[in-house]
Amino acid sequence: MVLNINIAVRHVHVCSKWQKVNLIFEGVDTVAKILLNSVPIGKTDNMFKRYSFDITTVVRNVNSLELRFQSPVLYAAQRSKAHTSYWVPPDCPPPVQKGQCHVNFIRKEQSSFSWDWGPSFPTQGIWKDVRIEAYNICHLNFFTFSPIYDNHTQGWNLEIESSFDVVSPKPISGQVIVAIPKLQTQQMYSIELQPGERIVELFVKINKNATVETWWPHGHGNQTGYNMTVLFKLDGGLSIEKSAKVYFRTVELIEESIEGSQGLSFYFKINGLPIFLKGSNWIPADSFQDRVTSDLLRLLLQSAVDANMNTLRVWGGGIYEQDEFYRLCDELGIMVWQDFMFACALYPTDQGFLDSVRTEVAHQIRRLKSHPSIIIWGGNNENEAALMMNWFNIHTSELHTYINDYVVLYVKNIRQIVLARDKTRPFIISSPTNGAESIEEGWLSANPYDKNFGDVHFYDYSNDCWNWKIFPKARFVSEYGYQSWPSFSTLEKVSSEKDWSYNSEFSLHRQHHAGGNNEMLLQIGFHFKLPKNTDPLQTFKDTIYLTQVMQAQCVKVETEFYRRSRSEIVDGKGHTMGALYWQLNDIWQAPSWASLEYGGKWKMLHYFARHFFAPLLPVGFEDQDAFFIYGVSDLHSDCKATLTVRVHTWNSLEPLCSSETERFVMEAGKAILLYKEQVPALLGRCGNCTRQSCVVSFYLSTDNQLVSPTNHHFLSSLNETVGLQKAHITANISQQGDTFVFDLETSAVAPFVWLDVGSIPGRFSDNGFLMTEKTGTILFYPWKPTSKSELEQSFHVTSLTDTY
Repeated sequence: MVLNINIAVRHVHVCSKWQKVNLIFEGVDTVAKILLNSVPIGKTDNMFKRYSFDITTVVRNVNSLELRFQSPVLYAAQRSKAHTSYWVPPDCPPPVQKGQCHVNFIRKEQSSFSWDWGPSFPTQGIWKDVRIEAYNICHLNFFTFSPIYDNHTQGWNLEIESSFDVVSPKPISGQVIVAIPKLQTQQMYSIELQPGERIVELFVKINKNATVETWWPHGHGNQTGYNMTVLFKLDGGLSIEKSAKVYFRTVELIEESIEGSQGLSFYFKINGLPIFLKGSNWIPADSFQDRVTSDLLRLLLQSAVDANMNTLRVWGGGIYEQDEFYRLCDELGIMVWQDFMFACALYPTDQGFLDSVRTEVAHQIRRLKSHPSIIIWGGNNENEAALMMNWFNIHTSELHTYINDYVVLYVKNIRQIVLARDKTRPFIISSPTNGAESIEEGWLSANPYDKNFGDVHFYDYSNDCWNWKIFPKARFVSEYGYQSWPSFSTLEKVSSEKDWSYNSEFSLHRQHHAGGNNEMLLQIGFHFKLPKNTDPLQTFKDTIYLTQVMQAQCVKVETEFYRRSRSEIVDGKGHTMGALYWQLNDIWQAPSWASLEYGGKWKMLHYFARHFFAPLLPVGFEDQDAFFIYGVSDLHSDCKATLTVRVHTWNSLEPLCSSETERFVMEAGKAILLYKEQVPALLGRCGNCTRQSCVVSFYLSTDNQLVSPTNHHFLSSLNETVGLQKAHITANISQQGDTFVFDLETSAVAPFVWLDVGSIPGRFSDNGFLMTEKTGTILFYPWKPTSKSELEQSFHVTSLTDTY
């Protein structure tokens, strides 16, 4: 592929001659030769690097720029073939992914060659800004900064780093003025720049008399930032000004011994406060990055915040996200676990590859380290596990070669650069990892999934997800999840009538996880009836609905288990301080682990996440015929609350019985046992009740004000219920300002009530809920202008019995 661009460069001063002219590419995807006016000026081979080419002697008034791209698939194959000394696995993705091979040999978005949730679209082209920079005397290449808290003086400082290219033959003198008006801070420095590439480091002390408001994650405080200007006044009347937003926050990763447990803790303190990380994993929002607009990013990130998330892990098989992504995370209070872009593979360590990676890592740290949202760097995704659990069947006698390569790449290169260039946040080599224990064992642990150390990834599709005992009581769970299908309205845009069945060619083609469609049916079958409608299209729609019900319920049970494990050690395990499910968003319209469909529509799981990540939450579960309710608090202060427990029969809209606890203190940042009762005793005191005929709901309140979501606990599988009737649900829609009100009425108790308005963009205040009262009100927040009549035409409601 050849790309030709014509560029006109107009001289500002007719008689002037620029001393230096550079051609800057912020991102080229990926392998290209670059010619300016038919003169070769350089090559690119790394999607994640910034390239600068000196074109001073080649540039004219009108220029022709040519990029000659090589196929990334052929390039990767050539690089792999040229690596003759030993095999660097894997060669190819599993056949079900329908992907391309040897992606580990090219510094490009690894998932662009396919993944288990996405297609193979090995893109090529200019994917970021291109510009020409022409200058005399000197030029500011980059500018970055780090706020540092000094524990000794108990004050804030700012380290500012600026890089200049001085093209003047003699030194340049001048002054730098740094001003942060709201913090009554202004400092002046004298500088002298010698010819050549020069780094200027400034150390700014923030005025001790000013009150610095720190940046907090969502749900924990404000995201206060301060406007800063840095003015360079240099010889010859040259003036360069930079402005930026500065945020102040500290982050610590705490790995220390825990009483009653082997191993070490693994949790984050922000501004000295331990915080439970609630959230998900982020993948590229599109196979074609030019489609990822600021509006799309805001929609997806706002949806994360609206579901009470405070963290996203930018996964290591995608891309380092665009600047706007991190700016929005700063603004919204989303903590970012930032992987470097290496995933599920071993990598070469020849000098050319290492040099490219070193430049990539240094550039990304420089670009991103000023963002308070980024709280940790991660070296790779699952490569410690891949090596130590021997995913690639490497012979024991050859393992030392790969271990050595691993240490060279992630420890001696990436880690070394991170530690030298960013002292403000922790770095871990892999995820999952045993953290300090992995380091102790020589950078790789014999069992990277050890529940006593670091983080774990956990997937189990064959055991019953309603059984909380299958889940790891680990320190931190950074990946876990279940698949579902996206809504019919999302699939309809890329399919036709012949595709609309669960076993169609389309359904198999879009499923990139081996056995995925059957695994979903298996999980559904544990607790629900599979649909048997005589209309094949309705059966397909009902199956889609049930996959979303199953996914939402599975991830709910698992997440609630992690949240209630934060304050306890049971059989030596516990103190779980993070739950990031896989995955937040989708890259195309297909079955996946996502809670947001391609385009941003909320799946049932996302509505459930809004509840199971709530700041105050009652969590119910059973153990040996006893029913327990824990109270979980992410609040900074204690609060007094009452727990209400209600038992409903499936065949009545009136609760069978209700009880309240005495007022108790819900401790800040804790999970505590609030309630315990034997299930037979609970059913016995509620009249004629059995596990099959009744369901339990419960909530926390303060002075009769609800302070938590209403949670519920099923006492039997829903395919065993007695008395559940087909619910007839109607909605009266009215408009209030920009919001629409759905006044619902049901004829019977209805589980998993799903309100759908097709392709009208927006979200409901709640969805997928258990309706135990005759009436209820739900709000709809449109993302684009719509009308009552449009909503009425598109509106459809489904509850569980509709699939029978």
